[in-house]
Amino acid sequence: MNEQTLSMRLERVAAHVPAGARLADIGSDHGYLPVALMRRGAIAMAVAGEVALTPFGAAQRTVRESGQELSITVRLANGLAAIEPADGISAISICGMGGETIRDILDSGKACLSGQERLILQPNGGEQPLRQWLMDNGYRILSEEVLRENRFYYEVIVAEHAGPVMYSARELYFGPLQMQARSPVFLAKWQRLLREKQRTLSHFERARQVPEEKVQDIARQARWISEMLALSPAQGSFDRSSSGEQA
Repeated sequence: MNEQTLSMRLERVAAHVPAGARLADIGSDHGYLPVALMRRGAIAMAVAGEVALTPFGAAQRTVRESGQELSITVRLANGLAAIEPADGISAISICGMGGETIRDILDSGKACLSGQERLILQPNGGEQPLRQWLMDNGYRILSEEVLRENRFYYEVIVAEHAGPVMYSARELYFGPLQMQARSPVFLAKWQRLLREKQRTLSHFERARQVPEEKVQDIARQARWISEMLALSPAQGSFDRSSSGEQA
């Protein structure tokens, strides 16, 4: 992967960046995403934020070698602190971190959000707590998808601020739009996770002193997955009466 050939997951992220956006790519690593989008003429400007010195230097080098120094600013900063009011940011991408980490970045940087930005998020696991934060802070999920690359499953979640939003516990767990679309990759991901939950429960049966609360939590997740996979395409989703359940 480089600034000209993005990975599949970054290509899916790039597809959700609005044309002409002013992009803040937080945790930009080598800066491949903003440089690729600028090369394509897809965005107006970008900020590449990095909290660690080594990837910060790598992003600076990528931007410099691409000749995009006037259009892309690389900043050493923690999370959304890389964004300045004068940037006029209209889209924020945060990719390749755990969902809890992305949630914490958004939460600690709320003062840097105008509420007008599109959020394009690519968590590596931890999608449920991330969706919970989006709901709690009035962000509606506009698009979400699962993709498989190099044997791993990745999710891309796109959201915009829309006022009060309510998702059921199962929608937060699986993804409200993905529960409806039920793509082959989505189903394959959850079939694999169901096998993992079932193996965990088998281990629990042989182990001693496993807290009953933990056993019940994994059992509930396995039941939810089994029920979701058993749905026919015509059914489409669970009854929203499940909204009172906890994941």
